[in-house]
Amino acid sequence: MNIWAGVIGTLGVVLAAWFAARATRAAAQATAEASRAAAQAAAEPAQRERDLEAFKAIRDDMQEEIRDLRTETTRLRAVVRAFAGYVGELTLQMRAGGIAPSTPPDLVDEYNRTGV
Repeated sequence: MNIWAGVIGTLGVVLAAWFAARATRAAAQATAEASRAAAQAAAEPAQRERDLEAFKAIRDDMQEEIRDLRTETTRLRAVVRAFAGYVGELTLQMRAGGIAPSTPPDLVDEYNRTGV
């Protein structure tokens, strides 16, 4: 009976050690996961702040580019209108001098009709 008691006792100790090791491993994994989640939660506001700053910089660059393009478009429209008026005057002078001007391209004719 003493042998069986020793064997059962040894099996009990081995089984208890196995359960303890398993529980320790699970606890270590849970702790690691909790630490990872805590680190991510702590880093998230800082990451959002960096993202916001990057988006603001992109927005500012795009707004400046849009302003430049609007200025250029306004200037080009003014040049086209001035040129159209100048060519119109030259056409009238040609007709007054008895010279028939050539037919303007369709795009120029459309601009003269619509102003766009």
